[in-house]
Parts: sequence; C-alpha cells; structure tokens
Amino acid sequence: MTIAPWLAGAAAVAVLAVKLPKRLQLSRAKHKGLVGHVRMAKRMSRMLPFYDFDRDQFFAADGAPADVVAQREAGFTRLSALFKERFPKSAAASAEMRDSIPDIAFTGTYRVPFPFSRVVREALASGNFYAASDGVMLTDLDDNRFYDLGGSYGVNLLGTDAYKAFMQRGEETVAALGPVLGGLHPVVAENVKRLKTISGLDAVSFHMSGTEAVMQAVRLAQYHTGRQRIVRFAGSYNGWWGDVQPGVGNPVSADRTLTLADMSEQTLKVLASRKDIACVLVNPLQAMHPNANAPGDSALVDSSRRAGVDRAAYSAWLARLREVCTRAGVVLIIDEVFTGFRLAKHGASEYFGVQGDLVTYGKTLGGGYPVGVLCGRADLMKRFRDDRPADICFARGTFNSHPSVMGAMDQFLQWHASAEADAAYAGVDEKWNARAEALNTRLEAEGLSPCVSNLGTVWSTFYTRPSRYNWMFQFYLRAEGLATGWTGSGRFIFSFAYGDAEFGEVADRYVAAARAFEADGWAWSGDGVTNKDLKRQILRESLRAKMGRS
Repeated sequence: MTIAPWLAGAAAVAVLAVKLPKRLQLSRAKHKGLVGHVRMAKRMSRMLPFYDFDRDQFFAADGAPADVVAQREAGFTRLSALFKERFPKSAAASAEMRDSIPDIAFTGTYRVPFPFSRVVREALASGNFYAASDGVMLTDLDDNRFYDLGGSYGVNLLGTDAYKAFMQRGEETVAALGPVLGGLHPVVAENVKRLKTISGLDAVSFHMSGTEAVMQAVRLAQYHTGRQRIVRFAGSYNGWWGDVQPGVGNPVSADRTLTLADMSEQTLKVLASRKDIACVLVNPLQAMHPNANAPGDSALVDSSRRAGVDRAAYSAWLARLREVCTRAGVVLIIDEVFTGFRLAKHGASEYFGVQGDLVTYGKTLGGGYPVGVLCGRADLMKRFRDDRPADICFARGTFNSHPSVMGAMDQFLQWHASAEADAAYAGVDEKWNARAEALNTRLEAEGLSPCVSNLGTVWSTFYTRPSRYNWMFQFYLRAEGLATGWTGSGRFIFSFAYGDAEFGEVADRYVAAARAFEADGWAWSGDGVTNKDLKRQILRESLRAKMGRS
C-alpha cells in the first residue's frame, strides 16, 4: 500500500481545517438577508418571473373588498384625468424619447413594482423634461411649477439660483484660458488648498464623476497595500462600477469584493484577521438604513421599509471601524460623494467624527458641473514607486480639472469659506430634525399612514399600515406640485434654500397628498394582515407565474 493517497488525504484535511474557520467567520459577517449575499440575490433575481396585472387585478391585488376596489378605481381615474390635462407636453416629450434615451424607459418602468407598471405607465405619465428652475422650484414643459424634492441627485444643496451664479462667475474666471486641457488654470491651486483643509488630508485628484473618484480610490488602495480584496457594506451604494456594486442590477462579477454586514462585530473580526483586504468603503448615507438598499418605490411591495438615524451608535461604529482598519493596515475610504458638505461644513466625516485615509467627494462640490474628487494621505495618493520606475498606478482623464468645472468649484468653495456658509450650517441638523418631527406630528394627529425620517436634508417616507399600494403615494405628491426623483417617495433631497415659508408649503402639500391617497383607498389593510402576509401573497403570485398559471 502506497503512502501517497494517505498523504494527499491528510493534506486536504489540513487545508480544510485552515480554510473552514475563515469561511465560517466570513459567513457570520454577512448580513442574513439577500442584501448581504449578492451572488444568491443575483441568482434569485434571474429566477423571478415576469407577470403583470390587467386593470381588474390592478385594483384588487391584495384581496380588498368591492367598496375599497371601487374607491381605488375612482381615485385612479380622477388622477389619470388630471395628469392628462396637466402634463400633456411633458409626457409627450418623454414618450417620444423613450426608445432613444434608455434611462427614460428604465426609470419609467421601475417607478413602481413591476406587476403594476404597465397600467401606471399608460395612465399616469407626467414626463422627465423640465424647462426652467428658480430657487426651490422647477417648471415643466406645460408651465406647471413644482417644489423640487429630487435635489438633482444631491447636487442641489443651495438652491438652483446659487449654482447658476457659481457657473456664470466661474466661467468668467477661466474665460481667458477657455477649454484648454492637460495644463491647469491657476484656480486649481486654490481649490486644492481649500480641499486639503476641508478633508484634513494631504493631496487631491480631480475626476469627472463620483464613480470615477471611487474607482481611483480603490485602485490606489490596492496598489499601495499589494492586496486585492474590497469590502463594501450590505445595501451601500458607491457608484455603478461593478467592483463596488455587485449583485442585482449589475452584470459584472466582482470576485474580489466582499459584501459584509454594517455595524457588525463579526465584520470587525474579519477585517482584523484577513491579510488580503485592501480597503473598506463607507457611504455614510447608510446611517439612515444600515444593511438595506436605498429606498425606492419599485421595491415598495409592503410597509416594511424603515429609516432612521442613531447618530451616536453610527459614530461609535465608525470609530471602531477606524481603529480596526488602522491596526490591520486596511485603507478606510469614506465615500462622501453624496454626503460631503450636506450634513456639516466638513461633511459626514465631521458629523460622525471619523477620518478616512481616502475621501471621495462630488455632487455639489462642482458648483453645478459634473465632478469627482479624491483626497488622501500623501503616501496613498502617490502613483509610482521611486525604487521601481515601471511600477505605476496610472489614472488620467481628458476632462479632469476642466477649467469650467474648476471655476465653478472655486465659487462654491469661496461660499463654503464665507460667513454666509457658517450661518447656513449653524444648527442645520436641529432645524431639519424639527421640521421632520413637526410634519410627523401632523400626520399622526390625522391618523395618516405616511410618515418621514431624515438625515439632515435627506428624507425618506415610510408607512405605518401594511399595504401593497404605498407606491401610489408618489403620484399624489406630484398632483400636489411636489417633484420627486424616479425613486418616488423613497428619497427626498432638500436644499438649504428652503426657508420656513417654502418648507411650510411643502408640508401642507404633503399632508394634502396623504389625505387624498388614503381617501382613495390605497392605504387600506385587512384585519390582522401583516407585511409578512403581503410578501407571502407575492410569493404565491410568483410561483403561479413560474408555473404558467394565471
């Protein structure tokens, strides 16, 4: 009998004994839901069958009684007539461009859960086009004026008038140089000095989007650590690049990426023990909903959506994460593309009390133009090695440091350094918390299902009674002159330009929309029905569709 097979078996057992504990440790650090298991979520998404409701099924998908179904149908008919009367040009422009601009087809389809989408698109089209903006208002192609709750995906911190002025004055600053690329306008140096002060870091690189800035941050972390693994947190959005956004919605297989649970002791253990992790990405917006995706009405199939901020707990988590990353030699990347300059003068890093090794910015920092910025420690920002001249981490972009962008950024940063900015940031958290609390008090007093939570100027609506139809609320908001983003009631992004009078008008319209939404029967819930019951009902529908049964 040869000893070779025995040795091979023993070696396999030894390898398993080493790998199995690490694998178990990693499994414990993943969030229990699908959001923490991106490969499984991706497989599950491929198995989900398409089905949609005809008009009769549309109003009774939850088994509501005939009188409630009639309420809904009557309300839907009224709302459809109002939309057709009020938004004809805006809707027609979007319909014409639907096949030519894929974003229009995508956002139009995914405003609501897919079984309801076809009927909604046919009856409640309002359009993607706007003709003008001023202050906190938007004007569409039909001359309807809306309060802007979309916030240009977070760009609009100060109100559109401020950015128009930044863009105009910035263009005047760089006009003599014009569109010369490759060299730098002198204003770039001033921007860098201010950004180093704001970030508390040593060096700065400019990019054309937040996604690009995150890509460069990850590449530099991998280059300098010699490691390849990326850690992101369940539900967190760090741009559309596949390595930081694996799973549902992205066809790229990110084999180097670990998706771990936010605010988890097990996650800290993984970071402390593994030797292949280059960096950890933190998007502080997740403080609103740790381990959950950004709230969008396309996934609003019941009333289990929740949001809320425990500032002390999240600050304590980030402090522990910072400590573990430092000990383990893992680069901590704070992704402030959205939160930078919104929560506090120095962003979420100041608000939650954490210092990243690399920090990305974007959105409002461009003064109205597209921008991504990476700030970092000097040793991490260096793109070559003195002792190995062919070993470089190359990153360039034709339009990085574009003079027009740099000019507008200079104007924003001048504002940021002003006494006016100090006044705007003073008590900003308390102001917006008080506004949210006051609105919730009104809603609760009237027994209405919608309510709000907020992280400063970033708000989310959630619902207190189980319903399959909460996604209808976004259309009542629009009927009241409140313009949301394509995610509907999931996220509102206010600007500092909202004074008490403007916000008071928004609050009045929000309450009016909630009243109409409930009066038309959409918040109805059967006796004893729970969110779990609604999810089971949807599972049964999916199984019937999978088996080809109506």
